[in-house]
Amino acid sequence: METIKKGTTRTGPAILLQGLLREAGYDIVVDGDFGAKTDQAVRDFQKNNNLVADGVVGPKTWIKFTLAFPEHFEKLASRFLSEDDLRKAAKELDVEVAVIKAVRDVEAKGTGFKDEWPVILFERHIFWRRLKKHGKNPSMLKSGNEDILSARRGAYVGGIREHQRLDRAKKIHMNAALESASWGMFQIMGFHWERLGYSSVRQFVKQMHRSEGDQLAAFVRFIKSEKLTSFLKKKDWAGFARRYNGKAYRENKYDTKLAKAYDRFSV
Repeated sequence: METIKKGTTRTGPAILLQGLLREAGYDIVVDGDFGAKTDQAVRDFQKNNNLVADGVVGPKTWIKFTLAFPEHFEKLASRFLSEDDLRKAAKELDVEVAVIKAVRDVEAKGTGFKDEWPVILFERHIFWRRLKKHGKNPSMLKSGNEDILSARRGAYVGGIREHQRLDRAKKIHMNAALESASWGMFQIMGFHWERLGYSSVRQFVKQMHRSEGDQLAAFVRFIKSEKLTSFLKKKDWAGFARRYNGKAYRENKYDTKLAKAYDRFSV
């Protein structure tokens, strides 16, 4: 966990910290902004746990939180992708486990969560389209919301702040907003919920919050719905990458990366 201190704003670790401080009984707001009240609570927690009360949340303070709230961190750990999850996905798609590991390695970019929150990317141009789908006129709602609502892609902020963009969009239209973000390790767009067999976009999002295993399950559904299984079985990396990443897959060498990852995991 990264070291944070007063002045850190809108990050996953700051939100995690504030949640833990609330569990410890401190009356602070969980907003991701490491301000004066959070700083004072940290100093008090450090003093009560025989640490240097400097307000800097580094490795020693995080370890103390881990010892103080083992259930909280155990819950976070339970979300991690397991070897069993990978084997189940490989069996369902009838491919080698090394194939699933290769796709995860290249496409998932590490983790499906940023501390408490599933990784997302909010797409303002998709929000524009989804609002139309739900019978709304996005042009009437654009003023003052250009960073989250536009016919053109862009305005990404990355990390935990993408959830803040999503929260603003949800105030305009809940379902359209959830459908306009890509979710989890494999960045599956929310608007795919129906064709992937979920009962609603909210159920899909709930699953994305549960675990990386659930995110992998959504990926498996997506592979089936797009009829991409045959490309994985044949290890036709270019054919798979073209359909999964788009025509520009060669620019990022996705096919080459997939082939190298497969070779590494198939040993």
